Amino acid sequence: MARITVLGSGFGALTTIRELRRNGVDDEITVISPRDALHYLPSSIWLPAGLRQGDALKVPLAHFFREHRVEHVMASVTGLKEGGRLVITDGGEYRNDQLVIATGGRFIRKLPGIEHALVPCEGIAVGEEISRRLDAMEGGTIAIGFASNPQEQGAVRGGPMFEFLFIIDSLLRRQGRRERFKLVFFNPSERPGQRLGDKAVDGLLKEMARRNIQTHLGHKMVRFEAERVVTEGGEIAADLILFMPGLTGPAWLSETDLPLSPGGMIAADETCRVRDRDGVWVVGDSGSFPGPDWLPKQAHQADLQAKAAARNIADLLKGKPGRTAFKPELICIVDMLDTAMLVYRSKTRGFVGPKMKAFHWLKRYFEGHYLRAYR
Repeated sequence: MARITVLGSGFGALTTIRELRRNGVDDEITVISPRDALHYLPSSIWLPAGLRQGDALKVPLAHFFREHRVEHVMASVTGLKEGGRLVITDGGEYRNDQLVIATGGRFIRKLPGIEHALVPCEGIAVGEEISRRLDAMEGGTIAIGFASNPQEQGAVRGGPMFEFLFIIDSLLRRQGRRERFKLVFFNPSERPGQRLGDKAVDGLLKEMARRNIQTHLGHKMVRFEAERVVTEGGEIAADLILFMPGLTGPAWLSETDLPLSPGGMIAADETCRVRDRDGVWVVGDSGSFPGPDWLPKQAHQADLQAKAAARNIADLLKGKPGRTAFKPELICIVDMLDTAMLVYRSKTRGFVGPKMKAFHWLKRYFEGHYLRAYR
């Protein structure tokens, strides 16, 4: 029997486990991660509006692990040895015959003063803190922005920041106090969100103008201060700063000899196999993959990569080549609280839908679909 080890307990890791079993793999599966619950961060955008509560977005995984015959080791990875065959953790060492790395990325917190900004995707607690801060504010300026990894432009999470921007605007209007606030969106690019395509960017910028949201675009960021964002093109006075830095690979990669991209991600091919490493796979934010320049890393794309990796492991264990490539596909629903915009891209077609309430409910359907699978 082969020993399969999966690192992480997010989307990519859990889909890998499920797909391994669906592909008839009966071998031993061990999951190593520092927590035994899934934190459903995509819905943290609704915490400020009270549509969701933090505890409801934490899904215990004990049932999922039992159902899929998984041994969970609660530990943090600190390194790898022997080309990936030995996983080093703060709770011991674990051998494997097949390794799937799905530990996610790490935010680049190098900008001076970044402690003055709230980083929403760092966790549910940050979404709850945003809610508390908004409730306590009687008025003022809210600055919202994001940046990318300059060495890996795809290592960015801009979608949630557009959502926080529009949801906060909609919430303040519902509360009848929007006129007391100034919203400013900032980004070092003149056309933020380019991975969504030109039509989507045009639509997002038009929506900001329609809502009287000011923009500060095309200026490299310099630093944050307690009450301001400083860029090479000027300063933004702000009472609340929400900022999403670019992503790089997890810190423990420095304790491995895995091949890395210039942006610090694990270099992999279209089958999700780590370059020059047999039996080592990567899915989601941790990896750097070939594909179109709009290729996303997280959520739906992580699922597609996990399916490919699981299929390839299953084939290899059956003596087959294991050459399934993942499908590059972007599905992004930019929620605005009472409506939403749908963006779809594949190698052969693209679609930008008009703002529709139906897309808001579609996003909530996807939430239910994911959560049912793991409860």
